[in-house]
Amino acid sequence: MNEVIKAIKERRSIRKFKADMPKKEDIDQIIEAGLYAASAMNKQAVITLAVTDKELRDRLSKENSRIFGKGDDFDPFYGAPVILVVLADKSFAPSIYDGSLVMGNMMLAAHSLGLGSIWVHRAKEEFEMPEYRQLLKDLGIEGEWEGVGHCAIGYVDGAYPPAPGRRDGRVYYID
Repeated sequence: MNEVIKAIKERRSIRKFKADMPKKEDIDQIIEAGLYAASAMNKQAVITLAVTDKELRDRLSKENSRIFGKGDDFDPFYGAPVILVVLADKSFAPSIYDGSLVMGNMMLAAHSLGLGSIWVHRAKEEFEMPEYRQLLKDLGIEGEWEGVGHCAIGYVDGAYPPAPGRRDGRVYYID
């Protein structure tokens, strides 16, 4: 089977990570895979924040959990030490879709490097908050940005989950 198709079929969302930090080279390769995602009109109107700072990672986790309606003891990132936050340029409507492609590329890249990943929502709500808008300004990021998602990555803690069966009736050919 083709290696890309094999990775697509085998990649799963991981909900238990080891605390060990992945190698920077692997994080960089995952981010680069995101940079090569298709983008409408080649605008490349998506950015990624690579959060490896534990304090900021934990702050994002607590805020995400609060938005989700969970308690302080819930970690929506499931212990993953790296959070790649994908943001889309609000001035270019298709960028939210482009951000989804970035997320998909990064999750596949993580899998191909022996790392686990999961897409965690609520980046939109987080980056509407003044403190996260200020974070972007502090980083020198101009413009209006909408959170697409968090790509939590790390080493899988435990068995890799099997793929569930695919539902029938989801493809229609028009010949």
